[in-house]
Amino acid sequence: MSPTATLLLSCPDQKGLVAKLANFIYSNGGNIIQADQHTDFSAGLFLTRIEWQLEGFNLPREVIHPALGAIANPLGAHWEVHFSDRRPRIAIWVSKQDHCLLDLLWRHQAGELDAEIPVMISNHADLAPIAQQFGIDFHPLPITPDTKLAQEAKQLEILQQYQIDLVVLAKYMQVLSSDFVQKFPQVINIHHSFLPAFAGANPYQRAYDRGVKIIGATAHYATPDLDEGPIIEQDVIRVSHRDNVKDLIRKGKDLERIVLARAVRLHLQHRVLVYGNRTVVFA
Repeated sequence: MSPTATLLLSCPDQKGLVAKLANFIYSNGGNIIQADQHTDFSAGLFLTRIEWQLEGFNLPREVIHPALGAIANPLGAHWEVHFSDRRPRIAIWVSKQDHCLLDLLWRHQAGELDAEIPVMISNHADLAPIAQQFGIDFHPLPITPDTKLAQEAKQLEILQQYQIDLVVLAKYMQVLSSDFVQKFPQVINIHHSFLPAFAGANPYQRAYDRGVKIIGATAHYATPDLDEGPIIEQDVIRVSHRDNVKDLIRKGKDLERIVLARAVRLHLQHRVLVYGNRTVVFA
């Protein structure tokens, strides 16, 4: 398929928005191949994702952004444009658990994730052999309360060095500081619980103590508030009184792999539009 451009836009709802955006693409020779929209009436917001082919489109890429701005800015819109042949660069952050990491790397190797993964960062050295196996640079940066800010500064330097677009916390098990998230907001985290239930540490033990019949996993964007960021993807599985904590953890790991992979793929395909602390996912 020829390269495409994807517009993600949100603005105050008003008449004629779909027509204005579609006409911009049509009048410049574009062919829309996917279009979706949603109106949040409680917030008075219109949200849309439009993808069109660049073959035959009259505007060169460097002109598309300012040309769209002439339409979007008077609408009070928040918007961004992405091109399908520009592969995002991912940094995977890990600790000692490897199940989410390996799942992402296998999917990437199989061509399911259209991105480059040049670097891994960890607060432990345990998973360095996996990075070596997949030909990925590995940076161990141990974290303590005394070294946290200094190590985060090094992490930011590494992200800049590798020109990273997205950080994926594949069971990183560390809380990012508010300063870090403000400087680099494109971070996806996997939480081993169906948020907002059992936020924070030890959710499986707390779920077991509560006697739940369903456990879940949640992938969300990281924010300064722990486990409170906009949710991208969730899933659940049933458990019973026969399951102990180890059973919950085993079943939960399966969910974590699937949910994180879905969230990363949706992000890479530019199908997630954040507004406030919510998301619209144009799946």
